[in-house]
Amino acid sequence: MAEYCVTGGTGFIAAYLVKSLLEKGCFVRTTVRDPGDAEKVGFLMELAGAKERLKIMKADLTEDGSFDEAIQGVIGVFHTASPVLATLIDPCIKGTLNVLRSCSKASSVKRVVLTSSCSSIRYRFDVQKQQITSLDESHWSDPEYCKRYNVLFYAYAKTVAEKEAWRVAKETGMDLVVVNPSFVVGPLLAPHPTSTLLLILAIVKGQV
Repeated sequence: MAEYCVTGGTGFIAAYLVKSLLEKGCFVRTTVRDPGDAEKVGFLMELAGAKERLKIMKADLTEDGSFDEAIQGVIGVFHTASPVLATLIDPCIKGTLNVLRSCSKASSVKRVVLTSSCSSIRYRFDVQKQQITSLDESHWSDPEYCKRYNVLFYAYAKTVAEKEAWRVAKETGMDLVVVNPSFVVGPLLAPHPTSTLLLILAIVKGQV
């Protein structure tokens, strides 16, 4: 059976990817910063099929070559891991490049799926001037616009990281697919709520 790598396995989307792949009978490797942190990663090993077909591996977005071992030998990679703090813009961009470099080293990898964000396409200087009814592959957030407004650091990081990913894919001939999710909500697999769900909870409680 095929084997896949999912980066950032404790994340909301990543956890569901791991769950879905295991349910299909696939072997899965997922990366986290600390595989020994049972409080954060323990729920993954409780998924059906995990004890037989899931391997949790250590990897760090900021370390060159950190993903080599996890990716070598798999046929597909789902890159979902990404820091979101303003101070971690460089790690977000560098982390994406590190994962793609590891993918390019592994001849086994047939396709890479990158989780970007709608933030990489929606923030532009001209957004109020043009009647844009839909956004497509030709639309990008403007990095300068994002830098002007400090709250858009996440959009800046996602925009630059995705552009760099497409550059690497073009240079290496990599089969790259990018998804741009928006407001991701739903039942939690992990024991701790995501930042998005915490925001919704704060709204419900009247805290914002």
